[in-house]
Amino acid sequence: MSTHRSFSFGTLHPLAIVVPIAFVQVVFTFGAAYGQGVSDRINALTIALVLASAIALTWRRSHPIWVLAAVYLLEAAYFALENPFGPIFISLLVALFNAVANGSRVPAWTTGYVGAAVLYAAMSVRGDWAFSWGGVGAVFAWISLVMGLGELAKARRDRAAQAATARAEQDKREASEERLKIAREVHDVLAHHVSLINVQSGVALHLIDSQPEQVKEALTAIKQSSKEVLVELRNILGVLRDVDGAAPRHPVASLDQLDRLVERMDTAGLPVTVEVEGEKRPVPKGVDAAALRIVQESLTNTYRHAGPTTATVTLGYRRDELTVRVEDDGRGAADSSVGTGSGLTGMRQRVEALSGTFAAGPKPDGGFRVTATFPTGGDQT
Repeated sequence: MSTHRSFSFGTLHPLAIVVPIAFVQVVFTFGAAYGQGVSDRINALTIALVLASAIALTWRRSHPIWVLAAVYLLEAAYFALENPFGPIFISLLVALFNAVANGSRVPAWTTGYVGAAVLYAAMSVRGDWAFSWGGVGAVFAWISLVMGLGELAKARRDRAAQAATARAEQDKREASEERLKIAREVHDVLAHHVSLINVQSGVALHLIDSQPEQVKEALTAIKQSSKEVLVELRNILGVLRDVDGAAPRHPVASLDQLDRLVERMDTAGLPVTVEVEGEKRPVPKGVDAAALRIVQESLTNTYRHAGPTTATVTLGYRRDELTVRVEDDGRGAADSSVGTGSGLTGMRQRVEALSGTFAAGPKPDGGFRVTATFPTGGDQT
């Protein structure tokens, strides 16, 4: 992804502007004096004032108001000494623009207008300058224009800063949401498969002497679960690494994998029945993945806490929603009866992230029920 970088004079070293301005002002002051027939007025003080007005701009970022005041005073002295009209105004243009763009608004505008009055008064003492209200209006209009451009630059910079802050906050939120999503995925994958491995290994240890033929089944289930957890973790790590942006070699979580999940639970000793209400149809990918994880986590909790029992998974396809319901007839989930288990919290977060509703708790006649309802937007996929 390419990034766009906008150019700003604020990124330049202060002298990058000061040196060219000083050079132009000195050289063209001689030209202006020659053109106005006042070459004899050029002296060391003239050049010193021209250079000083440019050099003062070196501190335009750190002390914008003071620099503007200093430039005004230097130019007032320059014109009061009847030096030629010329490019020394360049320093004033930069100082005015910078004071408004980088300084406090009220001091900048106040200094701009007060300085303009002082500068015009200094010009009025010259023998070749006649006072006129038209001249006063022109000077103040010119000052207002330059400071107005400074305001536009300041507003543009502020908008860019606000946009950058908003983007940073959005990136932070997205990163946090992505971390939460990955944490849920890792939890679901590990909780399910490691629970199966833990229970089956306990079965194997318990039956290794009395019923060795069932130990083989337990070890087969352990092998299958460990293989699948490695595959799923590799998929998750692949997404995190985003190697070459390649598509995953294995399918992401979806209800298409429900049959395999049911078969795995049945092998582990939990018979599961799947019922479908309505006409089965494709649903949005996020809903598809979340629905499978809800079923997976619910069956894992049943397997771990409900004792000997059976489970029923019901998928309800309606026009604008998908309902997932997982029920068992066991003794209930030990860590879920009050809805505070980490598994239930993760399931609730998954559902609410997709604007759905979630409920979990014991059934009146015994057992436990988990219900999640997802909006699907009609036939949208």
